[in-house]
Amino acid sequence: MDYILHILPNMFSGLGVSAKIFILTFVLALPIGILLAMVRISHVTIFRKLAAMYIYVMRGTPLMLQIMFIYYGLPLMLHVQVSDFPAAIIAFVANYAAYFAEIFRGGIQSISKGQYEGAKVLGFSYRQTMWHIILPQVVKRVIPPLGNETITLLKDTSLVYILAMNDLMRVTRAFVQRDFDTTPFLVAAVFYLVCTAILTKILAYVEKRYAVYEE
Repeated sequence: MDYILHILPNMFSGLGVSAKIFILTFVLALPIGILLAMVRISHVTIFRKLAAMYIYVMRGTPLMLQIMFIYYGLPLMLHVQVSDFPAAIIAFVANYAAYFAEIFRGGIQSISKGQYEGAKVLGFSYRQTMWHIILPQVVKRVIPPLGNETITLLKDTSLVYILAMNDLMRVTRAFVQRDFDTTPFLVAAVFYLVCTAILTKILAYVEKRYAVYEE
């Protein structure tokens, strides 16, 4: 127990780094994902194809590879050096925006065409129709898959250890290698489980609230 109390301050510090990556990624990737989804279903062919290609590349390559490309590849190709934290945020946002885009695209396309036609009859522009009629319905429909992706994001933050950032996973591994004790792994697992449980409760509350609102 004394050993656990000894490592907890550093573990919490690492958790703080992971939490920053999680929050910033979610806050930035969500609106980008929505805009990307709208471009993905755009009537402008070139934009639609570019969005489709971007999503294909981001979803078809590992997130770890994307992180390494931004941190190690850009300096070699473009002579642009990006420090560890910004590199992690750029990679995570670019990756998760693509996943969120597909989730919202599916939600938008699940809305019947009759609602678009009805809005047009009432004099709504396409933009007004999307923001005031379609997207409010889409939000509720995509909460379950969006929640699953958000939980995956929480666990994926552990990938930043490859950038030598002092996130929860790197701090944990440092203690294990130094002390030859697997207790930090158990503590880290508890941290992730508690965070996942809290996030699951929040998502369940949001889903229930929207369901009640729609009634």
